[in-house]
Amino acid sequence: MNRTKSVPTRLQETRFALVVNAFAADRQVSPPGTGKGFGSGALKVNGKIFAMISSKGEFVVKLSEERVNELVAAGEGSRFDPGRGRVMKEWLVVTADHKWLPLAKEARKLLGKGVNSAALQNRAPRGRGARKSLR
Repeated sequence: MNRTKSVPTRLQETRFALVVNAFAADRQVSPPGTGKGFGSGALKVNGKIFAMISSKGEFVVKLSEERVNELVAAGEGSRFDPGRGRVMKEWLVVTADHKWLPLAKEARKLLGKGVNSAALQNRAPRGRGARKSLR
């Protein structure tokens, strides 16, 4: 499998730094650089990512599926594909540059309300060992 990785441009890094700085006073938000591996460059609350720069250099936020559908239809973004050929329904690649901070704030607010975490609790187990846990 050939995964395309690109380094975020200076402009993307600057924009993301502005988003990160906007959450500096929020004590529940973990800034990028905390932890290792996937998500280490993301903004998180209780270990759950709500905004990040992907390995492809794209700014990505987690919203409700309905909101992602609205934004895609409005031309403000596209659905996020982490590189495995499977589009994520609740993740948006923000293509409208002026929307980075407002959408990050919306994603943070949604995560703070527990909407995303409640939906996750009702999902079937995924990943390694998922079949074992269903037995």
